Amino acid sequence: MSDSLMSYDQALAAFDPALGLEVHVELNTVTKMFCGCPTTFGAAPNTQTCPTCLGLPGSMPVVNAAAVESAIRIGLALNCSIAEWCRFARKNYFYPDMPKNFQTSQYDEPIAYDGWLEVAVPVEGGDVETYRVEIERAHMEEDTGKSTHIGRTGRIHGADYSLVDYNRAGIPLIEIVTKPVLGTGERAPDVARAYVGQLRELLLGLGVSDVRMEQGSLRCDVNLSLAPKGSGTLGTRTETKNVNSLRSVERAARYEVQRHAAVLAQGGRILQETRHWHEDTGITTSGREKSDAEDYRYFPEPDLVPVAPGREWVERLRTELPEPPQERRARLQEAWGFTDLEMRDTVGAGALVLVEQTIAAGATAQAARKWWLGELARRANESETELSELGAAPADVARVQALVDEGTLNDRLARQVLDGLLAGEGTPDEIVAARGLAIVSDEGALGAAVDNAIAANPGVAEKIREGKVAAAGALIGAVMKEMRGQADANRVRELILDRLG
Repeated sequence: MSDSLMSYDQALAAFDPALGLEVHVELNTVTKMFCGCPTTFGAAPNTQTCPTCLGLPGSMPVVNAAAVESAIRIGLALNCSIAEWCRFARKNYFYPDMPKNFQTSQYDEPIAYDGWLEVAVPVEGGDVETYRVEIERAHMEEDTGKSTHIGRTGRIHGADYSLVDYNRAGIPLIEIVTKPVLGTGERAPDVARAYVGQLRELLLGLGVSDVRMEQGSLRCDVNLSLAPKGSGTLGTRTETKNVNSLRSVERAARYEVQRHAAVLAQGGRILQETRHWHEDTGITTSGREKSDAEDYRYFPEPDLVPVAPGREWVERLRTELPEPPQERRARLQEAWGFTDLEMRDTVGAGALVLVEQTIAAGATAQAARKWWLGELARRANESETELSELGAAPADVARVQALVDEGTLNDRLARQVLDGLLAGEGTPDEIVAARGLAIVSDEGALGAAVDNAIAANPGVAEKIREGKVAAAGALIGAVMKEMRGQADANRVRELILDRLG
């Protein structure tokens, strides 16, 4: 049974929301955090394991230096202070995807702390509101294994049995935790989405992760609480776990606002708990009562030495940081010739990197924007999918445009090639060949189709002979219909006017 909900407007009229976002980022290191096992995504289950990441007795962990460097770069990019000395701790809990029954993480001594990220949120009329999201900490830890629950529900409750793949156990993670985000009002879900989107853009620019949410290399826990309007207090929070798309981050936050408000308005009490997000139904359901820090019985990891980044190393990494996202956007906007509204829409659609990569593959800026924010954005909306998860690679989109520029395709045929791309039918050239989509350039075939159209529409032909050239559109349409859209419309027009004087 689904929870009762209050309308969103009523909820915001009575309560002030507070957000807290915990983003887990899998680093793209070649090996795991504390051992030499590879981190390749998609390998056969349990083929990338060793005694250390399986937690077997006598195995000894060693810190991955590349992961530490990535953690420092992330901290610097988020305007954090970098610890001169920090250490790992054991976070103790039982769960089948951690065979050693604890997670090696950082507790009271994170490698990066006290930072911030400026988040731009589009609003109506083409304007942008900016919110500063304060970063409490960014700490290093290891990922857990992956559990697959077999049964009707697909979740541990109600499963017939579970399978565990330990390939992911031990992959380096950075967890980025915000301080409570206050003062966002009705924009709270938009701020949550924009924050995760801009954080993803920043991490991609740093080159520390592929941040593919659909593969779990970037996951977000959405914490939300409500307090009576104007009280200045914080309510009891819930934590919606492992939300894996920008759209779902926004939807989960909005749903929890409405659910909390309904409970509180009826005199109920919010339980501090984890929640599961259901993409198909757009609701959250109860997971488990949320543990506090003391429940995990943290204590310093005895098998790892502390991490003490040298100041020269930190400052060298600071000088190597890429340009900040806001400056990068301004530079790209000028280079591409986009208006403020065009750039805002590109960023808001999560298409900035896709457009940039499509341009790098040879398309013009306007052509890249046309496909990603037009045809592909429409398909993403219809399938309730993020643009980056559609399955169209920027290089393929650039090739589709190149085929249009070469005269092999028109826009109508190009849309059919996109259909083939999203269906996994191969490269654009292979799809054109397999579907027979190339524009017909045979003068004989075009001429015959033009003659048929003139013969079938004598009244239209007579108007053209009298000088009403605009009437040619009807004949062009008839030719395009006969040739299944595979004629060059400009050449058809020339042939019609030539035949009719």
